[in-house]
Amino acid sequence: LAEQGNSQAQYSLGSMYINGQGVRKDYAEAAKWWRKAAEQGHPSAQLNLGFRYANGQGVPQDYVHAHMLFDLAASRYPASEVKNRNDAWRFRDAIASKMTPAQIAEAQRLAREWKPKKEK
Repeated sequence: LAEQGNSQAQYSLGSMYINGQGVRKDYAEAAKWWRKAAEQGHPSAQLNLGFRYANGQGVPQDYVHAHMLFDLAASRYPASEVKNRNDAWRFRDAIASKMTPAQIAEAQRLAREWKPKKEK
């Protein structure tokens, strides 16, 4: 299902790689699958991929992309998922403290312009 474009399956496969569940632990492979799910608007994939960018795990460290992904995740979690939404905002604000105003503006622009890809 992940290879066929199912975002939940992609998210789950990324989680398996990050935890080494049934596969070897591999940050880059986790980021690859989370990116595919995140591009379709999966908020938990966006949140987890944001962590990878914030910490440079499996991807180059990039605070702009981390901020953008945390912002997207916060906006995409349903209202019923208050804790996840608040966590995403908290992580976004924490990463912003390490960024320049220009970097924050770029991250905000990227988040505004972002459009989800359709599942295949």
